[in-house]
Amino acid sequence: MSSGIAQRMAAKKLVAASDRDRSCFEGSDIEHLVVYLDASGRPQATLQNAFPLIAVAFSDEGEADLQEQLALLGSLGTVPTVPVQRLDPAKKSESFTLLRALTEGGVGRLARYSASITSELAILRRERETLLENYRALEDAFQARNWEPVSEIFSHDPYADPKDEGIEQLLATAFVEQLLPVSSLGVAGLALHLHTVPKVSGELVVALSYLESGEGVAEWTVPYAQLVPNWNFFSLPRACGGAARTLRLRVSATGPETVGLSLGYSIAGERYSARSELPHPDLDLRPLAFKVFTGLPGVKPASAPNMIAPSSLLEGQYIVDYRLAVDTLSQIVDVSVTPIVPEFQTVRFLEHEHAVVCHPLPSGISAGAISRAVEPGTISFSASAVIDHPEGQPAAVSFLLAPANSNARSEVAELARKGAAKPSAFFSGWREVNSQQAVNINIQLEEPLRGPMDLMILSRAVTDSVDYSWLKVFGFRLVKQSTESADVR
Repeated sequence: MSSGIAQRMAAKKLVAASDRDRSCFEGSDIEHLVVYLDASGRPQATLQNAFPLIAVAFSDEGEADLQEQLALLGSLGTVPTVPVQRLDPAKKSESFTLLRALTEGGVGRLARYSASITSELAILRRERETLLENYRALEDAFQARNWEPVSEIFSHDPYADPKDEGIEQLLATAFVEQLLPVSSLGVAGLALHLHTVPKVSGELVVALSYLESGEGVAEWTVPYAQLVPNWNFFSLPRACGGAARTLRLRVSATGPETVGLSLGYSIAGERYSARSELPHPDLDLRPLAFKVFTGLPGVKPASAPNMIAPSSLLEGQYIVDYRLAVDTLSQIVDVSVTPIVPEFQTVRFLEHEHAVVCHPLPSGISAGAISRAVEPGTISFSASAVIDHPEGQPAAVSFLLAPANSNARSEVAELARKGAAKPSAFFSGWREVNSQQAVNINIQLEEPLRGPMDLMILSRAVTDSVDYSWLKVFGFRLVKQSTESADVR
């Protein structure tokens, strides 16, 4: 092999030796393969073009130096452990022949290949550090110029009309719906303005869906403690993509008191004014006060004091709000559990009011059951209740959802005896109701129902008297989720 070819093959030095043994290698045919480690005790500054495959020592001092220097090389993390081989100075020529065969054979080629990979990794690491530095520089530039990662593309500012009656009760008994007059493409969040937030327990429920298909986007169920009397930003984990569609916002609330959802200035477009299933004078050509943002999902606008993540994502699911049909309500039967035999009918259907009366008794639980009233896929169930007599005594009301065709009287008896429903049932908890103001009773399920369920309406006394406690329950509203497209109203 010519000396030029040998020199090119030895571009990487594969043999390590101590500087004390340099004289043993000078003039040999493997001198170009050897990298000498400093014997002065200082750490090795560099290993340019070197990838030690084996370390060779001809003296005790050289072996000691190699052990020390190779231990320092191990901290680099890119050079594998190098074995140290002690050779006899009297047999140098034979040893050099074996070393040359080792470095120029298959093991040597593999070592040179490994050295090339290590060099490439070092280059990639330097390029990565350069990219990170460039990213930091860009980030600093954004901060310096006050560029926002999310941008406000539309807003309706809040406006308090002196004639406002407030829509708080509307949120509790029904819902308020708002179409967003922007394309859904790129929307990463929205903000709602609240002028008051009660300190009592309760939740604000916000749902975002596509108008054209009814497919859901996200839902936020937010306790009042997480809200502020200002702009509240509801963020999405990823921006709306695909075809540009119309976004529909639906807002409702639960609790003895509800948040003060702000309305904006009157507008000329009836399509983009807020609306509800119940008439309300404040919703006459007035939108909700809201803002729409595009940009990076999960980033809070500087103008919003807080950011709220969705409680559930509805991608691929279709949302249907429906009411219990009159024919279904009329099938209610009395399943009360009480030792008292009343002189009047305590549970009955009010046909012209599409409501149910469930009069409590001094002892036990008055209850009415409707078989298979709640459809599969239902995720939320709510209704309103009021004592329908000006002199009526207060009462407690609740809902119980039990598996279809179960023994309704047994379910109520279990609740009366233990104070808790069976594991297979869903209980709303008791809410006190009087004749002054209607209350909202709500059951929010963690996942859609897999099968139909029976609905039971329960009432009991909260004082010693039940005089004129005509408890009327009305406005039965259910929210159903499915993965199949449905007719959108």
